[in-house]
Amino acid sequence: MYIQGFVVPVPHDKKDAYIDLARFVGEIMRDYGALEIMEAWEADVKDGHTTDFRMAVKAQEGEKIVFSWVIWPDKATCDSSHEKMMQDERMQGEFAMPFDGKRMILGGFDPVWTLGR
Repeated sequence: MYIQGFVVPVPHDKKDAYIDLARFVGEIMRDYGALEIMEAWEADVKDGHTTDFRMAVKAQEGEKIVFSWVIWPDKATCDSSHEKMMQDERMQGEFAMPFDGKRMILGGFDPVWTLGR
């Protein structure tokens, strides 16, 4: 199992556009091997003293934090899916990104422990 995690600042009034984009890209990810995709919209994100989610993405007034992750069977599937997605005809159109992608943080992780549902 391999996990990709993302933190994104999204303008509050772009929530529906973000969800539409996430669903669109999520379906393509599933086609290329993603096992599970979670998109979570800020409900209770506190401001920190030293750091926090908002500071990490330089969130601006009116932006909400989205915390998301994708579970892949393994890193090889994740890596090969991204190459395939970039060539997929569904990804060739112009996208109106409802957030500033330069402030998104992301990373890949190997699970060390999990407790099922």
